[in-house]
Amino acid sequence: MEVLLLYFLFVNIIVFVLAGYDKYQAKKNKRRIPENTLFFMEAIGGTIGLLLAMLLFRHKTSKTSFIIKFTLIFLIQIILVYLKMTHKV
Repeated sequence: MEVLLLYFLFVNIIVFVLAGYDKYQAKKNKRRIPENTLFFMEAIGGTIGLLLAMLLFRHKTSKTSFIIKFTLIFLIQIILVYLKMTHKV
């Protein structure tokens, strides 16, 4: 269980830093972190880190397509956790 918690902590810190760096790069008009990278990090457990970065840095919050994709990944995660907890997966 401790390993799993450390994994989630690590992934969330990484995606938080990546999103913050992406926002920094956006302000400087420099090369950005691909959205697919941020979505991948969210999908493997970085939802909280990405959400916090979005709120704290006001990053990608006005981009509707990003919000929709973020929400879909989050909903899929909720469904998977529910199914796992009810022993249906």
